[in-house]
Amino acid sequence: MIFRRRDKPALAERLRALVWPRGGWGRGIRYVWARMTRLPDPPHRIARGIWAGVFASFTPLFGAHLGLAAVLAWVLRGNVIAALLATLVGNPLTFPLIAVASIQLGHMILGNAVDAPPTADILFVFGQAGAEFWANVRAMVTSEPTQWGRLYSFYHWYFLPYLVGGLAPGLFLATAGYLVSLPMITAFRALRDRRRRERAELKRARPVPLPGQSPTRPV
Repeated sequence: MIFRRRDKPALAERLRALVWPRGGWGRGIRYVWARMTRLPDPPHRIARGIWAGVFASFTPLFGAHLGLAAVLAWVLRGNVIAALLATLVGNPLTFPLIAVASIQLGHMILGNAVDAPPTADILFVFGQAGAEFWANVRAMVTSEPTQWGRLYSFYHWYFLPYLVGGLAPGLFLATAGYLVSLPMITAFRALRDRRRRERAELKRARPVPLPGQSPTRPV
């Protein structure tokens, strides 16, 4: 690959990049915003894609956020690329906050907040549930026994509350992202088009040099 690094980064560097990318999150946010404003689609379709990506990030479907965002953007007739970029709202810094808040809100809505288990080990629980799920899938085609009891407990105490509790903040922040991004992208496009027209008019206003005469630069 032309743009692949010659020196493969160490494991510690790759783990650090998941939490704090090279150049910081500010640079990353500016890069994503620049990519979104340059997408070849009307602003309202890009804003719909942003809505889909933000909403997908508040679901407990870890590993399927990109697919869910793409499907939602397609259903809403939004921009799929914008939806994929907007899923970066869910990242290693925000996922713990989103997960804990969603699960606690879900337990309150479902009426079992008193008996709810602690959410401090939520990331470990989701990782363990994923490993057990795929172990059971492999056991279906081998002689190993399947164990669905712990996955049922995970679904009841973690997955379902996360799914229910993430709907309200997901809808709110996705709608806020749509309402904020639509006028911003529209204004950015208008400013960019105006600057292009000004440069074109300035280029046409320059005097055409006569044969044998060197072109003069504007003062």
